[in-house]
This record gives sequence, structure tokens and C-alpha cells, in this order.
Amino acid sequence: MSSEGAEVVVPDSRVSLADDLWRLTMEHSPVGMAIVSLAGGVVTANGALCDMLGYEPDELATLTLSDITHPDDLADDLRLVDRTLAGEIGSYRITKRYVRSDGRIVVGDLSVALLRDAGGAPVHFVSQVADLTERQAFVERLDAAESAAETERRKAHAIFEGVSVGLLQVDTRGRYLACNDRLRDFLALAFPSGHRGLAGQAGFTYSADQRHVLAPRDMPSARAARGEEFDDLRVWVGKDPAARRALSVSSRAVVDRAGTASGAVLAYHDVTDLVRALNVKDEFVATVSHELRTPLTSALAYLELLDESSDVSRQDQQQVNAVRRNVLRLSHLVADLLYSTRASAGSALVDRYPVDLASVLDQAVDAAQLDAAHRGVRITCRRPASLALVADGMRLRQVLDNLLANAIAYSPPGGTVAVDLVRDGAHAVVTVADHGPGMDDDEVGEVFERFFRGRNARRLRVPGAGLGLHNVRTIIEAHGGEVRFESAPGAGTCVRVLLPGGHD
Repeated sequence: MSSEGAEVVVPDSRVSLADDLWRLTMEHSPVGMAIVSLAGGVVTANGALCDMLGYEPDELATLTLSDITHPDDLADDLRLVDRTLAGEIGSYRITKRYVRSDGRIVVGDLSVALLRDAGGAPVHFVSQVADLTERQAFVERLDAAESAAETERRKAHAIFEGVSVGLLQVDTRGRYLACNDRLRDFLALAFPSGHRGLAGQAGFTYSADQRHVLAPRDMPSARAARGEEFDDLRVWVGKDPAARRALSVSSRAVVDRAGTASGAVLAYHDVTDLVRALNVKDEFVATVSHELRTPLTSALAYLELLDESSDVSRQDQQQVNAVRRNVLRLSHLVADLLYSTRASAGSALVDRYPVDLASVLDQAVDAAQLDAAHRGVRITCRRPASLALVADGMRLRQVLDNLLANAIAYSPPGGTVAVDLVRDGAHAVVTVADHGPGMDDDEVGEVFERFFRGRNARRLRVPGAGLGLHNVRTIIEAHGGEVRFESAPGAGTCVRVLLPGGHD
């Protein structure tokens, strides 16, 4: 950068005074100053310039303009010197780089004026140099930061538009701040007449079971704008049932630097194919399970008759018990599969009627004794004479069958499964405890998930589909109850079921 100005002429009568003032100015100036000969040698320099360039005054006096100027900037400086000496310009200003004594580069803002005598003959150059190194470094850092920010912005934009997930950002008022093309596709399905970019608009957005249109306040965007965070919120979008898409929506709150909520970001995953595949699988499982149920029931009835027959030899009796035990296990599996598909289809989960829970528990323990005896496990049972409930007795029997089967399966030979039924205030409480290997803490939170199989199940090769405890929790919660699961490595497992409304 350079600029040009008028030359400086000092009358002879004032040379002495000017010299004194000049020396005083140079000595105390915070800006680097120097007198440079017409040949480019440094005649004198002040302390600020010496500090800037890293030279002692006597060292700097032995150097020339070419010695301290960066090679790439020397030609521009010399060109301006020549123009000044030729009388084309009287002064100039340029930003140039200097080479310090230690080799480091200093950026300076150089102002140069040519001093002439009374007759107009050039005497020397007067130079002032302001150190711009820190400012230049800051500018370069700022430029680098802006370039990096722009690069990241472009990357973010490419990701934002390139992912197959619909992305949406809303503020606390529900206004749409940003969305990608994938989300616009979903909006076109839900709002074929157009969308105003505001959360909570009524459109063709349906609940997970597709039975009713979502109210404006129940829309995922409206809930997110209110500060809710959620995962896998299932909705369907589209007016035509055949063309609807199933979306799994997640939301995370966004806060500003002060920690104040400023809105939310939502992700919309298209899970239509997965949902339809699961529905096909459930339909297949339900069909197969229904087909198996009748022959299994018949087989169990005949096996019980054989078990009670006096015409069966001891050896045959053992074989009958083995078959009966495995058919019972298969029957429990079919029951779990049927109930799981029924629950996922949104059917009624329980059918309540008066039932004696103590009697249901007796039946479950009696049925489990066959498997327990085969494994060398003892079942102890403490219960009151009766405990009346208004509940689904068949589903509670399914709960007890699952809890007993698990406890027996994980108990070591010679172990004991303890079953207790008590009334605790307004609740009936069933506890099933074993002294098996227990579970690690990281698995305890997953035991009620559908199809979950823990490490011990795989290691001990315990048969099952991972539906038992999932169905247990589903059935108990449908009764308004609660299931508590406690387990630790080497300490066994205890499952406690609380059912409301128990009384003697």
C-alpha cells in the first residue's frame, strides 16, 4: 500500500533549530524513525526503530535499505525512492516487510519524506515506521478464522441438505428457522396446501396407530418448541393411507451462551419400510402361533393323561415327562409371541374379572415343578389362603409362568427359587427370587426391552425369544401395576410385581 505527498523544504536560517527539534522528536517518539541517506544508508535511527528491528543503533547505522527490507518488497520501495528523487513525488507511504536481526519478519507502515535544502537539492530521507506486525497477524488470523468458518458452513450445509433425515430448527415461539429438502418432502405430504413455517399447524399428521389426526399442540414441532425432548416419537404423514410415511421424530433443546432456551432441533427419520416389515413379521408370527396353539393344547392334554395313567412304565413315564416339559416350554413361547403381537397391534391387553391370585400362583408353581425337578431346583412358596383381585387371571398366570421359568433356568442345580405372595396395603405383591449368576448393571435397564437377550442367556444357552419380561411389564402396567427388577453379579435376581386392589 502506498500514498504520495508534497516534499518538505527547510530554510537555511532554521536548520539548526529544526535539527534540535528533530533529534528531540526522534528520541522520544514511540514510532520507529530514521534519517536515510540518498544512497539508502541509515544515517541515524531512534530507539523505537532499533527495538523494532532488533539492532543496536551502531549496528543499524552500518546497514542499508536493502539489508533490512524483505526481498519481495524491495523493488516497490526502490521504485518510490527513484520517483521521489526525480521530483515526481515529494513523499510516499507504503506497507512493507522488514527483516529483523533474528530473521523474523516485521510488518511496518512506512512514511517517507524527502528533505531538500533551500536551493532545492535533496539532502536525505526522513522515515517513520509504525509496527503493524500484531495487527497484521490479527488480520491474518481473522481471515483464517473466517475462511475456516466458511468452510465449515459449507460442510454443514452439504451435510444438512445431503442426509436422508429431515432436519428442522425452531425457536421458542415455534417459528421455523431452518429446514432441509428432506423435511420439505415430509411437509408436502402433511400439508399439501402449503405450510406457513410455524409449529403446531393442523394437517394430515396422524398418531402411531393412524387412528386419529394429531391436535396442533401434540405435533412434534409444537412439543419441541415448548422445550420437550424426546426420542422415537412415531407419527404418520400423508392424506392418502396408501402413500403415508411413518416418521420417527427426535427432539433436542438448543440453549444460547447464557444457558437460556432458544429453541430446538428435530430429526425426522423415515421408518415406513421398517414399520411395514415389522407388521408383516408380527402377522406371520401371530399366524404361526395361532396354528401351533391348538395342536400344542391337544398334545399337552394327552401327555397329562399319559402321566396319570397306571399303564405307563417308569421308563416311559420319564420319557413322557421330558416330552411334556418341552411342550410346556413351547406352549409358553407361543403364548408370549401371541401376546406380543397382540400388544403391538394395539388390541385390548387385559380382560378383568374376579380372580383369586393365590390359586393362580398355586397353578403356576405346580406347572413349574416339572421343569424345576428336571434341573434339580427346589421351589418354595409362601402365600395367604386367598387373595382376591379384579384382574385378568389368564394374563397373570402368563406373568407367573415367565417369572418362574426364568428363575428356574438361571438357578444352579441344588438351588432354590423363592416365591412369595403378600398383601401390602392396597397392593398385592408377588416376589420371585433366585440365587443364580445375576446380571451386570449395564444390562439391568434393558431386561424389559422386546427381544432382549442378556450375556448370561447366551453363555448358559437358556432358550427363549427375549419376550417374557417385556410381556410381564406390559401385562402388569396394563393392570395399573409396577414391576421392579433387582440383580447383581453373583447375587442372583429378584423380581417384584405390585398389583393394585389386592384384598383377603
